[in-house]
Amino acid sequence: MQPARPNDRARIVALEQRHVWPPYTSSESHEGSEPLVVARADGPWLYDLDGRRVFDGNASWWTCTLGHGHPRLRAALTRQAQSLMHVSAGGITHEPVARLAEELSAVAPGDLSRVHFSDDGSTAVEVAVKAAFQYWQQNGRGSRTRFVALSGAYHGDTLGAASLAALSEFHGVFAPILFDVVRPPTLGEAGGWERVFEAVIAQVRARPDEIAGVIVEPLIQGAAGMQMYDASLLRALREATEDVDTFLIADEVFTGYGRTGAMWACEAAGVVPDLLCTAKGFTGGVLPMAATLATPRVYDGFRGGAERALMHGHTFCGNPLGAAVAREVLAVYRDDDVLGHARSLEPLVERAFAEIAEIDGVRRVRAMGLVGAADVGDGGYAGEIGWRVFDAALERGVFLRPLGDTVYVTPPLNVSAADLQFLLDAVIDSVRTVMR
Repeated sequence: MQPARPNDRARIVALEQRHVWPPYTSSESHEGSEPLVVARADGPWLYDLDGRRVFDGNASWWTCTLGHGHPRLRAALTRQAQSLMHVSAGGITHEPVARLAEELSAVAPGDLSRVHFSDDGSTAVEVAVKAAFQYWQQNGRGSRTRFVALSGAYHGDTLGAASLAALSEFHGVFAPILFDVVRPPTLGEAGGWERVFEAVIAQVRARPDEIAGVIVEPLIQGAAGMQMYDASLLRALREATEDVDTFLIADEVFTGYGRTGAMWACEAAGVVPDLLCTAKGFTGGVLPMAATLATPRVYDGFRGGAERALMHGHTFCGNPLGAAVAREVLAVYRDDDVLGHARSLEPLVERAFAEIAEIDGVRRVRAMGLVGAADVGDGGYAGEIGWRVFDAALERGVFLRPLGDTVYVTPPLNVSAADLQFLLDAVIDSVRTVMR
């Protein structure tokens, strides 16, 4: 890499502040702060213009499960670009997407053997919700028009996905244009996860002719602050949906691809949903691509005339480049036993967050798979203490974007033990410094 010229950083930041509209950032915050200017990335490391390396502690919003610039993913992208980069999915197919659908179905729980490709997690959820709703409309249960979602849920930012979410910081302003959802009491109101799931199950059983589907983030609610619940609760919910014969939708956009220890969080609970949404780690953070998996029953509900087709598609649906990379991600997982390696590192995360729990002022810690989280204040998503930990961590060479007062780590699953320990030591030291 060419060394940065003295004015490169200032020029890039000035252009960014003048023209870019960044996500989840107020105008004043955007224009009054300086972002990390990344020139390249490799493995778990980001490198700024001066060559300083910073550990990407959140795997770039949970996507880079194999780190940055994995050589096999680079090679797969390059190979595919030589022959076919894009073609529409209407009446056309190609080998990468056909083989990806087969391979994805093979690693999915149960018989999720039909795959609808889209662009990101929000759209994968949109597909699942539309498919569930339309299924009942054209298969004799037209009164089933409502969905059940957990309080604290986050399922994306498009209007349909936002309707299912329950984080006012993200979507409160849009409430007048969102569709109504059956929602149980919040975790605090209910007095624990057991009461929350009891309320959800009660709603499902009380409204069997109204509920088109129940959507959950299996085992971990990510954007809500890495809230974790026991697998037995998901199993009980699945039993309820089966009893009333409605659909369970698993939003595995974050939890899938080994983040909780199993390939899918549903597998850890011994649950097979009717629809499963995946994105983020799906292409290892290389390209935007997602998928919604469905059982044969759901797919067969769209047989018949053209008027029964699922009228949902995307310009880049099943893009050859993304499909080729997604196939290579699965191959790397198989060849390198990525899940086994990640499981071997879980004790490091557990020990580190147990140590953080002993720091005065830390409210609560939790860990599952290679996810560790600590609440360092009571401000929730709007809290400021977590951002003080962010600043302290950045000084120590770690990028650790918090969820308000929740500080968390989601490193690449193939991270080395030494690099992971560097991350965890920096988090411990940063929390201790801020809470002093």
